Amino acid sequence: MAGADLLRKLPSVDEVLRRPEVARLASEAAPSLLASWIREALEAIRGEALAGRLNGSDLARRADALGEVLAARLAALGAPPLHRIINATGVVVHTNLGRAPLGPGALDAMAAAGAGYNDLEYDLGEGERGSRGAHLATIASVLFPGRALLAVNNNAAAVLLALNTLAEGREAIVSRGELVEIGGSFRIPEVMAKAGAALREVGTTNRTRLSDYRDALGERTGLLVKVHTSNYRIVGFVEETSVADLAALGRERGVPLLVDEGSGHLAAEPGREVMPGEPVVQELLASGAHLVAFSGDKLLGGPQAGILAGDPDLVARCAKNHLARALRLDKTRLAALAWTLAQHAAGRASANVPVLAMCALVPEEIGRRAQSVLESLVRAGAPLDAVVEDGTSRVGGGAAPMRDLPTRLLAIRPREKSPDAMARGLRQGTPAVVARIAEDRLLVDLRTVDPAEDEALAAALAAAAR
Repeated sequence: MAGADLLRKLPSVDEVLRRPEVARLASEAAPSLLASWIREALEAIRGEALAGRLNGSDLARRADALGEVLAARLAALGAPPLHRIINATGVVVHTNLGRAPLGPGALDAMAAAGAGYNDLEYDLGEGERGSRGAHLATIASVLFPGRALLAVNNNAAAVLLALNTLAEGREAIVSRGELVEIGGSFRIPEVMAKAGAALREVGTTNRTRLSDYRDALGERTGLLVKVHTSNYRIVGFVEETSVADLAALGRERGVPLLVDEGSGHLAAEPGREVMPGEPVVQELLASGAHLVAFSGDKLLGGPQAGILAGDPDLVARCAKNHLARALRLDKTRLAALAWTLAQHAAGRASANVPVLAMCALVPEEIGRRAQSVLESLVRAGAPLDAVVEDGTSRVGGGAAPMRDLPTRLLAIRPREKSPDAMARGLRQGTPAVVARIAEDRLLVDLRTVDPAEDEALAAALAAAAR
């Protein structure tokens, strides 16, 4: 049958809309949208018919399936854009996988804030406009006594805001060894340029002395900046200037010191320190830093946010900057951040904040769970060979680059396919699973797997091995 003759067998748009299975979809989508999708589908069928790629039965089958096509498109339109993933990499703060998972209380706080109206910017006592920053004031007074706190969209935004407020049109002095690049090719010099501050580099890559900063200070100096090299380390013949010495120099010359701590490492509960050697926000402030900038979704364990903590006058100046409105948090993230900070303030973070709980897991506990998953795979007859062995997890997210966390790994060699093929199958499953590959083996680290997901992980591994 010629292509033109085939086309006469195609239904019209109105005919398809009147089909019962399509008419039912009208309660979920506007008829105009369904009509548009039907035209697209009919046009595709028409093009294939004219090109001779469809016979009569093929065309009839495609036309009969239009209801299924519409239902699938509608389902895809309403599906969540992000897919749930089981993180079996052992990288706790995995930037590509959404960084810090939130605690149940943070999720409840977000749901409550988003479900209705609230006093985000309303003073219930005075009956007039209030400040969204006021909702963090009490928590800030506990975590950082005598200091103030301002939360914005992320740490890059916090640094940008501080630079623009305190050093626009002036110089910001930074050590050459601290001109870092973070994920996505964002670099400190470019952030400074966008903030309107002129970068003044001092020292060398591996050695920067206090005298280098002192010699660079001048009438155009607006800010001293110290950046924590959170995603790399320089070792060997090195020297850097302490926060205390830089702060003293700043006070002497009337120039504030901004420390970009980055990872959001707060003072731990007694006996609970999991990141020894990493700078602590409270200690940086105690050493004299005027402002400290850090992330909300790394070691702090909360939602994406950037926090400026420090001198109340400087924080107030940053809050009054017009940029602060463009960089501010919405009500749901503010609620999640407040809950997370409250856990730190109350000394409950190690138990209630998932990132800290995962970092604190001991290899013996992880090993017991890995052995249980392995036994499930054996019972399921999965075509693979596996052992539980010692290994290391990583903090991730550009935090603690030199710190490995001892763990126990489930090391798998599939029998019927390559480790790469098995890993691809895991990523395409439901739920998707992401693991590591090393030495021609698939490595599964349960440190970053919620215990409630162990059974689903075992089932996914067995399915992917087949």
